[in-house]
Amino acid sequence: MNELKEMKQLLFEELELIVGTTVKLLGKIKAEHWEHRPAANMRSLLELAQHLAGVPSVDLLILKENAEEAIRELEAQIEADGENADKLAGWMTSGMAELKDYMESLSDEDFLHRKTKPFYLEHGSSQAKWLIEIVTHAQHHRAQMFNYMKALGYEISMFDLYSA
Repeated sequence: MNELKEMKQLLFEELELIVGTTVKLLGKIKAEHWEHRPAANMRSLLELAQHLAGVPSVDLLILKENAEEAIRELEAQIEADGENADKLAGWMTSGMAELKDYMESLSDEDFLHRKTKPFYLEHGSSQAKWLIEIVTHAQHHRAQMFNYMKALGYEISMFDLYSA
């Protein structure tokens, strides 16, 4: 196995762990907590969960240079599933599979050097950098969801973040 393929595999193992642990956390959320908002300038637990569920598929559309309208349409579809944890988990799982298929279809040269530009920036990033960004983006929001849940009194610990 070449080093680049091994690095991609490690990044996807991490993303799969993030997705698996997110799915478990989503399954623990009680209906009465979806509207919890820690502060007025923060997302509700539902908004956060919907955003997190969409990270792989939404970010894939962004890195493929889709127009903002296409991104907003996908986000609206995810939001339309409301408080359904199983559907949110499905969005995240299928998005990760699509992202993995895309990244694995790239040549090593394209993965490392092909740059794409999101609609909201003037500069592009390599596909490798995009993959790293997507992993850290999902990890960041999973940590936020974990903290919301801890504040709400859920019996969860760091072990919930490391075993899918």
